[in-house]
Amino acid sequence: MSKISTERVGHILKIGFDRADKYNAFDLEMWRELSEAFAELDRDDDLRCAVIYGNGKHFTAGLELTDWQDVFSSGAWPKPDAGLCDPVGLHPDRRVSKPLVYAIHGICYTIGIELMLAGDIRVAAAGTRFGQIEIKRGIYPVCGATTRFIQNIGWGNAMRYLLTGDEFGPEEAQRMGLIQEVTEADQVVNRAMEIAETIAAQAPLGVRQTLVSARIQQATLEQAAVQQLLPDLKPIMASDDVKEGVQSFVERRPAEFKGR
Repeated sequence: MSKISTERVGHILKIGFDRADKYNAFDLEMWRELSEAFAELDRDDDLRCAVIYGNGKHFTAGLELTDWQDVFSSGAWPKPDAGLCDPVGLHPDRRVSKPLVYAIHGICYTIGIELMLAGDIRVAAAGTRFGQIEIKRGIYPVCGATTRFIQNIGWGNAMRYLLTGDEFGPEEAQRMGLIQEVTEADQVVNRAMEIAETIAAQAPLGVRQTLVSARIQQATLEQAAVQQLLPDLKPIMASDDVKEGVQSFVERRPAEFKGR
């Protein structure tokens, strides 16, 4: 059964997270399916923009941590297969070349924020709960938040939430510049579609080149940090704190870290 749904609406590809029974938590299979959906968007000239949203009550509860342990322990982020796209754009040659508009509601943790940061425009529903909570599990974000948070919301705001793992709401997210609009919960996808339709009505070549030009600076600023994300995480993955972090995740309780 597919964990990512796609629907074509004119020149727009609607991409839905379809694992509602697990709060749309990302396992490796779901990650690959999203790579395939982004690749469909990228290679089809009739598609000009995408709207990404979550089915069910939540956008995503984040990564299925137990499913990603081996990846994080490897010291190297897996490059998508030829023809597929990197959902968080850490491999520039596998990045989607068309605009991504995110519609967020409910819980949006860890990878949810990092997907947004790799996108272009973000609309959130009232009551959305954001959290970059890796620090609570003994690790740190390795899908771009450590660099793109700073680019998007500034050093102080980024450290406020990266180092505490505290939740924040859509009003705070908009104040910091993480999201562009807040809507009623039942309107968030519709509003994202309106924005995507406006983008899709513009000259496609001009839209693409706008992204290319804007991303040159972003890639230059984050290149060194991105190269060290997984290598620097590898020794941490062998620590007692990570074991405690994973166990606390499984048991749904606060972790008790010892610094070793």
